[in-house]
Amino acid sequence: MPVIQGCIAASMSIMSSPVVHRSAAVLLIVGTAACTPVTAQHSQPGARPWSAATPRHTSEGPRSAAPRPTAPRIPHFIRTFHVDAVHGDDGNSGRTPAAAWKTLGRVNRAAFEPGDGVLLRRGGTWHGSLALRSQGTRKAKITLAAYGSGSRPVIAGGGVAVGGSYWVVRAVRTTGGRWAGVELSGTHDEVRDIYTDHNVVGVSVTDRASDNVIADSEIVDNDRMSVNTPKSQNPNDDSGAFGVLLNGDRNTVTHNKISGSFAKSYDYGTDGAAVEIYNGDRNVISHNVTSDNDTFTELGREGRRTADGNVFIYNVVTTTKNRGAFLVTRGAGTSLGPVRGTFVANNTVSLPGKGGGWVCYAGCAPGILKLRNNVISVGGVVGQEDGAGADDDTGVYQGRVRFKLGSRSVVGDPRFVSRTNLRLRTGSPAIGRAVPLGPTDDPAGRRASATARAGGQLDAGAYDWIG
Repeated sequence: MPVIQGCIAASMSIMSSPVVHRSAAVLLIVGTAACTPVTAQHSQPGARPWSAATPRHTSEGPRSAAPRPTAPRIPHFIRTFHVDAVHGDDGNSGRTPAAAWKTLGRVNRAAFEPGDGVLLRRGGTWHGSLALRSQGTRKAKITLAAYGSGSRPVIAGGGVAVGGSYWVVRAVRTTGGRWAGVELSGTHDEVRDIYTDHNVVGVSVTDRASDNVIADSEIVDNDRMSVNTPKSQNPNDDSGAFGVLLNGDRNTVTHNKISGSFAKSYDYGTDGAAVEIYNGDRNVISHNVTSDNDTFTELGREGRRTADGNVFIYNVVTTTKNRGAFLVTRGAGTSLGPVRGTFVANNTVSLPGKGGGWVCYAGCAPGILKLRNNVISVGGVVGQEDGAGADDDTGVYQGRVRFKLGSRSVVGDPRFVSRTNLRLRTGSPAIGRAVPLGPTDDPAGRRASATARAGGQLDAGAYDWIG
């Protein structure tokens, strides 16, 4: 795409993919100002992920603005079924480790009941797909987890497709799938403490799915494209490399580490997003630490569907790459909009090189995008709007400004502690700048309240000033 006045021109036609999702092209802003990179660090696939302990207030991760969704303890199952890739036999009952099943196919044929547990033996590898169709209940969910010792059980080349509702998927690794590492098509499902990598999508939530939780997981290097055709065939159809793809409503994505959603694209050079929302309403994306993704998030919709009232709070966004963007949304002047009521608060963003901040185009307006208490430092354009413009206030911005600053927003150095530590140093303009956020500030109808220190001061960004 040609560079126009420092920006990469975005094509607005819809791209196709093998499932429900059709992604919009990402508009990236480029610039020349310097910015400090942050080094990404990954845990080993077999280990408990980085989020083994909840990121604590000010010291270990983004502060908590609201109660974190409770992670239930591994329950005592009504019935337990074991699967052992090495020593199992599909002719067994599966009810004890000594009588374990062997294959994913045997699991796929089984009918499970509320309160059942399906346990894969640690250290084992299965090739293919797992299809979980049975239905749990609110009081008795069905659980897919692990037993034994050693590394996570691995499902390679396929993934886990959850068609039922009230499932919990935890402690497994999915890798190298042709589409999603985990795909949710039910309601009230939970994905916790998984490691998913090298898929087109780490975790996909279909348009039939709602009220699900994706938490405490590592969603890493999902770097495959579902569509990647030469420009001579189609100049605007590439799609893929998503950490989380939300096509459904009222889902929560929280306390995850999402990195490496980045792939080569014929059409755009590179493509990918940590969290992509397309035709999904009232989702909450909070307290995630993300790095080295092509874009943190992009939002779009098509036809009579909507992508309204989505909330992004207390996320940390960094990259070591020379390009990237924080957020892309749009108004009614494109077939992919309008995307109404996106609320963005208390995020900390540091993107080096030619990295860009937020873009609100094709009829931007206060009802399209609202920003509060964010700290965004980039090497390019830190924010760009057209039309009536976004509703911005109480932010700290470093980079070229192409939007109307709110009356309490400033342009300046946020004074991070170091290149790898985005907490605030004494003298940061983010200290004491934030305002409390009540229910009226949250289009999703959830309370998003900033945390006050002694004396009532509130700081912008995802981290409190320690002093």
